[in-house]
Amino acid sequence: MKKRIIISVIIILVLFLAIFSFKKIYDYYRIKNAKIEVVLIDNLNIGIDDEVSLSDFIVSINGRYDDYKIDTSEIGEKLIKFNFINDDNIKVSYSFNINVVDDIEPLIMLGESYTVYIGSEDTLINDILSGDNIDNTPKREIIGEYDLNKLGTYPLQYVITDSSGNVSSKKFNLNVIEKPKTTYTEHHTDFKDIYNIHKTDNTLIGLDISKYQGDIDFDTIKNEGVSFVMIRVGTEKKDTGEFVLDPKFKQNIEGAIESGIDVGIYFYSYAKTKNEAIEDAKWVIDQIKDYKITMPVAFDWEDWTDFNSYNVSFKELTNIAYAYLNELNKKGYDTFLYSSKTYLQNIWTNEKYDTWLAHYIDKTTYTGKYKMWQLCSDGVINGINGYVDIDIYYKN
Repeated sequence: MKKRIIISVIIILVLFLAIFSFKKIYDYYRIKNAKIEVVLIDNLNIGIDDEVSLSDFIVSINGRYDDYKIDTSEIGEKLIKFNFINDDNIKVSYSFNINVVDDIEPLIMLGESYTVYIGSEDTLINDILSGDNIDNTPKREIIGEYDLNKLGTYPLQYVITDSSGNVSSKKFNLNVIEKPKTTYTEHHTDFKDIYNIHKTDNTLIGLDISKYQGDIDFDTIKNEGVSFVMIRVGTEKKDTGEFVLDPKFKQNIEGAIESGIDVGIYFYSYAKTKNEAIEDAKWVIDQIKDYKITMPVAFDWEDWTDFNSYNVSFKELTNIAYAYLNELNKKGYDTFLYSSKTYLQNIWTNEKYDTWLAHYIDKTTYTGKYKMWQLCSDGVINGINGYVDIDIYYKN
């Protein structure tokens, strides 16, 4: 009896293995001979950081597939793989290569002329702001002869070349002039006027403050209509990286909170790397952790006169800002990237964080998204002796 059972089990196993093997062989040849009709676009070159999906490359296909976005953040050849179900309901695999290229010319922020004072140090090639979207160290050169110790106008050409061979050039006149006498024309913007024009149910009107505003009467500025203040927590020494607390920070933050004014923070950074930006953020967090921060914490990087010497691309500079802002987000703080219209339009590639726009004009022409607008630096208000920046925060 036991012998029959064993024989039966063996027969069943043999039959199962035979059926399984047959199915595997059948499926193999079925898939191997499956009909694949995929027609791709002719040009498989794509620009770096372009937003593309699998479907952008497929002209036609005999089946259905799941579309997905393709990462184009790195230059070079990239293998694209995907599965699809053909018209015979067979799952098949397909792959092709695309080529991610940098086809963006470097930027030169220069008009038709550039003026320096006679006897100036010859740092012209770095003083004229220029850079590239992804190349940290593009080649910069000035073509033409000039003498900074001799008055005159010199026709020159500024040329910048990135590692992908993209070239930008700009002809300009270098004007070497005598240093003029300083003239001063007083102008100011009354906080009350800004409040009356811009205060709505959707806005808050506030100030950004630092040691430069001296001793502030917070009860008075609150009565004037100030809903919030953005307080400078500090900066760092450019040459050493040593952190420096704003000497009025403690007085300002405690005074604002005691008066019932909402508080935000900004830090003036000279970070050259993502790690430096993270250290900036950690220092800021350590200074503000014991206070109730109800407005965003901003990253303020604006050393544009020395940008060329930082050896960072526009993309890397944005990633530096991201590193700082992400560190704050992880601790639960809302955040801003602060910059002026010119640099927001031409250099920053921020797509992740809210923007604090600086544009000193009655009506901004900036077309990007922004959460707060710093519209002047010559604001006057009862409770502060001297000028102060005025800001509009948009709730929605």
